[in-house]
Amino acid sequence: MQKSFPLTKAQLESLIKIYPTPFHLYDEATIRRNINRLKAAFDWVADFREYFAVKACPNPAIVKVLADEGAGTDCSSLAELIISERAGVIGEKIMLTSNDTPADEFIKARQLGAIINLDDITHVEFLDQCAGMPDCLSFRYNPADIMNDGNDIIGRPAEAKYGLTRAQLFDAYQLALDKGVKRFGLHTMIVSNELETAAFVRTAEIMFELAIEIKDRLGIKVEFINLGGGIGLPYTLEQKPVDLKAVGQGIRAKYDDILRAAAMEPALAFESGRAMTGDAGWLVSTVLHKKETYKNYVGLDACMANLMRPALYGAYHHITIAGKENAPLDHVYDVTGSLCENNDKFAINRRLPQIDRGDVVIIHDAGAHGHAMGFNYNGKLRSAELLLKTDGTVEMIRRAETLDDYFATLKF
Repeated sequence: MQKSFPLTKAQLESLIKIYPTPFHLYDEATIRRNINRLKAAFDWVADFREYFAVKACPNPAIVKVLADEGAGTDCSSLAELIISERAGVIGEKIMLTSNDTPADEFIKARQLGAIINLDDITHVEFLDQCAGMPDCLSFRYNPADIMNDGNDIIGRPAEAKYGLTRAQLFDAYQLALDKGVKRFGLHTMIVSNELETAAFVRTAEIMFELAIEIKDRLGIKVEFINLGGGIGLPYTLEQKPVDLKAVGQGIRAKYDDILRAAAMEPALAFESGRAMTGDAGWLVSTVLHKKETYKNYVGLDACMANLMRPALYGAYHHITIAGKENAPLDHVYDVTGSLCENNDKFAINRRLPQIDRGDVVIIHDAGAHGHAMGFNYNGKLRSAELLLKTDGTVEMIRRAETLDDYFATLKF
């Protein structure tokens, strides 16, 4: 598939005069399209919920766009809970998924009325002691006892730090029942950046069968089943996007055969992050230098502090050069940043058009786990975030960090 960018070269050059590179640009129209495609795939469920994974793009302006389309938030930290609150997302529109969780996060979640999704059986007592038991509680299941293939990003379930075993799960529900919890949910997260329909349908089948077993053994009818996120992006040109309609229909067949046949119709939920904002974001950078030694290098004013997926995962991100989108790909470059790390590379041996100093480089599919994973190694500063609104205007939704920001926490 082809990769596109929502601005012309002239529009981009005008924008750069106001907001110097590097910056992340997000497209509101694409974000709205993405969530509505997901909702349409599950319009057969009486209560379908999308809890946007805030970690993918933790900006209140982005959360607000998705909230306007009915999304809640999936949170895993105090900051993400506060971002949700600031964006107007409160109550059971928030789901806090526990992971080595400190007390202040449970306390804040209880204050907001969020659904708490516990990651370990010992957290039941901890939650009770620090924040009190809620009316509704969910548990995260790790299905290593019945599947152990996982995928490259999230890994094999048996080696993952997340979730309860099957035996622990039943004990945890009983413990919560004994403590007065009246409403329950069920959650898992098995895959990440997955493109194949079968993986999502298999996840649903496992969870639906487990929900039946929970009802039969404990008398609990779970109110909702959160199937996790994991909807991937076609980062390369050869990959095909997830067929959400096929995913929805495949899960519907399992829902009918397993749940409806047992007189259960729980709500279904996803906690998509990448699928909401990934292809709606670009890292825009300017070429500072060219270097010719044993290889040909193009050095940008961005670095892996702005987008670390290539360095962390060896991930591919498509690159185009503003104004040279149709030029022949007759040069081979390593595209690098300026960190004192040799893996600070956005691309290795990438075929690109001839690149000159001052060219504007567009790195695609950077709207999820891009700016969010930024850091300050070498004293690098996090870049600005801009939102291209549906009316064509551009709004700065996060200013670039300054050296004053960097030094503000030092006592010297």
